[in-house]
Amino acid sequence: MGRVRKALTGPLVIAVLVVAVVGGGFGLYWFQPWKLWQDETVREALPGVAEASAPPAAAPSDEPSAPSSPATGAQTLAGGELISHEHATSGTVKLVRLADGSHVVRLENLDTSNGPDLRVWLTDAPVKQGEAGWHVFDDGKYVSLGKLKGNKGSQNYALPSDVDPANYRSVSIWCDRFDVSFGAADLTRV
Repeated sequence: MGRVRKALTGPLVIAVLVVAVVGGGFGLYWFQPWKLWQDETVREALPGVAEASAPPAAAPSDEPSAPSSPATGAQTLAGGELISHEHATSGTVKLVRLADGSHVVRLENLDTSNGPDLRVWLTDAPVKQGEAGWHVFDDGKYVSLGKLKGNKGSQNYALPSDVDPANYRSVSIWCDRFDVSFGAADLTRV
């Protein structure tokens, strides 16, 4: 028994245990597997809806106007359906110009897996089906609009004022940690 105890408390065994504990901790941090069982639901209204109580009275005009939301003056410029890539993903994406001239990307009815370091990217890459589309979004131009607020629900992401949305054609739910798309949508102009 003394020999077994001495072997189990030897420097080699202690070093292996330390490496295993550190490696396990790093693996948990890197992959964050618990997020697969945690959903974060976000329910944001389109910006400007809360501030507007009634549509402003407009003078009659013979000119046709662009389609917009009467309560907000917001106009949908482009949109598309999310397709699945690395993880099952569904919902719609809209590129919206707000009454003040700013732009937002709006995710509606988003449903995807949670994961580590998920971002919303506006990109110039085409959306491809299957594995061919998993890694294309960081090959060209893209703008990170910020961390994904939740893996379920509806949410808004403001475009920086110096970004011209006409230069981009798709939106990706991008895992920055593993450089892979969870899902993406082509933006079809309205």
